[in-house]
Amino acid sequence: MSTLKLHGTAWRKSSYSGTGGNCIEVADSTPGVIPVRDSKEPIGCHLAFSTAAWYAFIKALKDNEPPFG
Repeated sequence: MSTLKLHGTAWRKSSYSGTGGNCIEVADSTPGVIPVRDSKEPIGCHLAFSTAAWYAFIKALKDNEPPFG
């Protein structure tokens, strides 16, 4: 398992997100990896997905298909 260096990373959330704080934030500055975190816990843990897995997940959401097997 490797450790991502995310200090100084620019995080963003969807423009569809409201102000309720129930959002995820993503960063796209790490080649080959999409880090994801909870907007309520910005210094907490994060998940990291391969670029291919993240885009497959987003495509499944846009196509209204369950992304789970």
